[in-house]
Amino acid sequence: MLTDDLRDLYQEVILDHQRDPSNFRELPDATHKADGHNPLCGDRVSLFVRLEGDTIAEVTFRGSGCAISTASASLMTELLQGKTLAEADQLFDGFHRMVAGDGAAETEPLGKLRVLAGVREFPGRVKCATLAWHTLQAALKEKQNAVSTE
Repeated sequence: MLTDDLRDLYQEVILDHQRDPSNFRELPDATHKADGHNPLCGDRVSLFVRLEGDTIAEVTFRGSGCAISTASASLMTELLQGKTLAEADQLFDGFHRMVAGDGAAETEPLGKLRVLAGVREFPGRVKCATLAWHTLQAALKEKQNAVSTE
């Protein structure tokens, strides 16, 4: 259970990333790209990834959405810089377990993304938090269709 002070801190981090998201730009030399949409909330994201071998050299995003969607994409791009594809898969799994409410999730590797753990208390918002992650998976698998949370 989160204390009120911790909940306030987490909300502030989320709002900071919504107001001034990290890596919020197109990436002209992206090797992989995908678009995602959450029709329930109206979130839209385009993800741009530049791989060097099996390492994510750079990842950026553009789009619009709610505070949770934007903060999740912003924090995700910070975390994934320099990670291998295997590490990115592990982080995706850990993040999904954390926000979906699986108590067995190891959150330490998620760093600042742990501020989104409270999303599990609002099942309708899980799709907002995971949109960028599902879009990343589509980009890395070079899927041509836009990702939808529905």
